[in-house]
Amino acid sequence: QVQLVQSGGGLVQAGDSLRLSCAASGRAFTSYSVGWFRQAPGKEREFVAAISRSAGNIYYGDSVKGRFTISRDNAKNTAYLQMNSLRPEDTAVYYCALRSWARGTPKSNDYDYWGQGTQVTVSS
Repeated sequence: QVQLVQSGGGLVQAGDSLRLSCAASGRAFTSYSVGWFRQAPGKEREFVAAISRSAGNIYYGDSVKGRFTISRDNAKNTAYLQMNSLRPEDTAVYYCALRSWARGTPKSNDYDYWGQGTQVTVSS
């Protein structure tokens, strides 16, 4: 079993930056690829980014390319989502997730474990 604890959300202004963290405990973190998703009120869950076990393969959703960066520190069992140039439309609850495969995917159903979610609110 794996537990994920997220941190780093908050209220910021448009153009600001935030870094989200996702700390894993339990089974070896390196056994999993990591995905970040977000869900705004009244909308479906949206893929944000994914990173493979070794960090050699990284994918981004079209809406965040060039602004967000996913990374992981396997020594600290932690994944990160650096969010720059934030926009009001980035407002959502952000979730990290682990997948028991080498590479991540943009499909939320492919992931096995989920964090508790953290609210990100971007004001205009």
